[in-house]
Amino acid sequence: MAMLTRRTLMKGALVVGAYAGGMGLAGQLGKPASARAATTLLTRRTDALITDKGPTRAAMTYGDAEVPPVLRMRRGVPFALRLENGLDEPTTVHWHGLRIDNRMDGVPFLTQPYVYGGDGFDYAFTPPDAGTFWYHPHCNTLEQMGRGLAGVIVVEDPADPVFDAEIVLNLRDWRLGGDGQFIAQFKPRDAARAGTFGTVRTANWRQTPQYDAPAGGLVRLRIAATDVTRILTLNVDGADALVIAADGNPVADRFALDHLMIGPGQRLDLALRMPETEGAIAALMDLRGTKPTTLVTFRATGASLKRNLQDLPALAANLLSEPDLSAATEIPFILSASAEERPKDGICGSLGYNFWAINKVPWADDSGDPTAPLAEMKAGRTYIFNVENPTPQVHPLHLHGLAFKPMNSNKQALRPHFSDTYLILPDEKVQLALVADNPGDWVFHCHIIEHQKTGMTSYVRVT
Repeated sequence: MAMLTRRTLMKGALVVGAYAGGMGLAGQLGKPASARAATTLLTRRTDALITDKGPTRAAMTYGDAEVPPVLRMRRGVPFALRLENGLDEPTTVHWHGLRIDNRMDGVPFLTQPYVYGGDGFDYAFTPPDAGTFWYHPHCNTLEQMGRGLAGVIVVEDPADPVFDAEIVLNLRDWRLGGDGQFIAQFKPRDAARAGTFGTVRTANWRQTPQYDAPAGGLVRLRIAATDVTRILTLNVDGADALVIAADGNPVADRFALDHLMIGPGQRLDLALRMPETEGAIAALMDLRGTKPTTLVTFRATGASLKRNLQDLPALAANLLSEPDLSAATEIPFILSASAEERPKDGICGSLGYNFWAINKVPWADDSGDPTAPLAEMKAGRTYIFNVENPTPQVHPLHLHGLAFKPMNSNKQALRPHFSDTYLILPDEKVQLALVADNPGDWVFHCHIIEHQKTGMTSYVRVT
């Protein structure tokens, strides 16, 4: 295994990935890209330098380096990638947040077959939206994601504002024992509650890494919460930070980052104004839990650039269909504990328990005989998901292939913006408005993976 230094790690975290060639049409849904694979992505096991206890054995990664690469694409430009599975078990790739052709969505048996060990699969699509997204398996999900299979996607727009630096942060936990080796990924009693938490917290697979950026400069922080369980309450100490995009979409009115809660599957784009003085430190903090945790630090370098956050141009909006609320059809979704005792079997499916359900129907997912869709929607029409969470737990709800606007919560003030993942609070009722503009079978599930794999999963159909 190649030795990693802070210099090579920071370089890899800041600049990775490549564009895939060809011209395409922005906003085109329902069509795979006609692009020849310019990138091969290998899934494999590796030793990882996560703790000071020596290499953690049998981690899982994508690509040739230790940490999964940041995949860079351009809005409206065809992208193609061949997945080669070097694991001894099936896998797939789901492109979390990307509104692409259903055949490329990466859900076994619902949209594609397993990719068995030694086999490959060609993914090709044209990303219609610019922003921060991520990729991960939808097969043996808890184990594979828990061991490292999660990488960040950056879809760029040539019209994006110019920053003085960009830092991509993949935030996740690891379930490791005192010797730095993997322990069991979940405990049934925890899966029936908030989920089983990791023991080691990292950004880009390192504990509290530090990044350099120009003093007084503007940094674009692209943050992806890729953990299987942990919910974060984010704040920046020692610098000013504005939220400029959430879950891949620009926010209409930028706002200061202040105790903002995000869950697994969600992303934030921040404009960070670095401290004026060379050597000064700012920190990204998680304030959730019994004591604050420093996730990442940023060190100011050089003479101040004296940039101003208020001078930063707005991000270009993604071309999304605005829901027509006057003609909307309402669909109920009620989250609950499961009343069924016997989970379905499947290579990539059950953890052996049913604890959770949607509309009283649990689904272990990835089964060869999936349940019927919870809703069937007509292409081009507007729908409102009336989602209720009578459970005592928080659930980050992710909808594949479509984008919704959260509205009318009884528990929290909402800033209107398009999203694909909504963090619903205990006893909350919320409306998610969307246009069914992408045909196919789209999974709708909790992104606390133990909840997903013990029943809080289903799908909707757009025809």
